[in-house]
Amino acid sequence: MQKVKLPLTVDPVRAAQKKLDYDGIIKAELLERLAESTQSVTRDANVTLSFDFDQRHLAFMRGRADVEVELTCQRCQEEFKHEYRVEFCYSPLLKPEEADDFPEAYEPADVDENGEINLIQIVEDELILELPQVAMHDEADCKASGNMTFGEIPVADERPNPFAVLKNLSK
Repeated sequence: MQKVKLPLTVDPVRAAQKKLDYDGIIKAELLERLAESTQSVTRDANVTLSFDFDQRHLAFMRGRADVEVELTCQRCQEEFKHEYRVEFCYSPLLKPEEADDFPEAYEPADVDENGEINLIQIVEDELILELPQVAMHDEADCKASGNMTFGEIPVADERPNPFAVLKNLSK
């Protein structure tokens, strides 16, 4: 099957009625916020999406995306390529006042005035959330491997426990 560009927005209820499946790409240049969070996005994101209804007749979108980005190692300050995959499941939030009663199995997806969700934004949000908090090479690949301790930690002075007097109280 040939990969195609995904639509920017989609009506999740209509897509669920048609049980649509997408297997496509999001061009790297469209992932602007991801590019700002990394050194660069080195290839297009591969994305698969499936729309359907659950037993409660709620429309939902299940998806998977993978991408490759370039990060800076926080140990050696060298750049390295990081490939990763995310999985997600969203359901359109048609009435914002029902957000508290939303099923835990789904993340709520905000719909615009046309009842559509922004696919690029949802996939990009998931990719940003899955970035490592501290980007580092594997230790075997890092130039700054070895003992990373600097100096000695002084021993804390021994102070009496302020609650020790409580054990002397009688009932």
